[in-house]
Amino acid sequence: MVEQLLDIAKYILPSVVVLIATYLIVNKFLIKEIQQKQLAIFQQNSNLTLQMRLQAYERLSIFIERMHATSLIGRYYVQGASVQDLQIAMVQGIRAEYEHNLSQQIYVSHEVWQTIKTVMEQEITMLNRIGSSFEMGTPAANYIKALSDFVLNPETTLPTDIALETLNREAKKYFIFTTIIF
Repeated sequence: MVEQLLDIAKYILPSVVVLIATYLIVNKFLIKEIQQKQLAIFQQNSNLTLQMRLQAYERLSIFIERMHATSLIGRYYVQGASVQDLQIAMVQGIRAEYEHNLSQQIYVSHEVWQTIKTVMEQEITMLNRIGSSFEMGTPAANYIKALSDFVLNPETTLPTDIALETLNREAKKYFIFTTIIF
């Protein structure tokens, strides 16, 4: 009986050792494969996130350019309109564009988003302040002249210029990051 158990053990023991060795090798291989797939997914997500961030910077820079007074004049001036009509149209245009770009805040830093909000408020304040200096029914051409004089004054630092600079500075960080990584 003991001899039979030893004979059985002679055959089973090497099989168990081979089975354990195979399990360890396959397990190690599978772990390495899983890690490689996770790394590939991470890189893919990183590329996608970076692409979405850069698109957000692009959209926000377009928004800033579109809320610049000269751009607003070109889009909203209608011959025969009053100062108040043009002023209201411009302010509504800025607010509509802001609402359209609200989702971009999740892709940019808090500093950049706060800058965007502040610039929007300053632009609206500027439009309202200049517009309030005219009487009701004054032709919009007078408003356009006053806006143009203010914007073209070399001593005036426009909020849109500051916002674009902040936006560009942050976006360049990501360009540097991509050249280092890829």
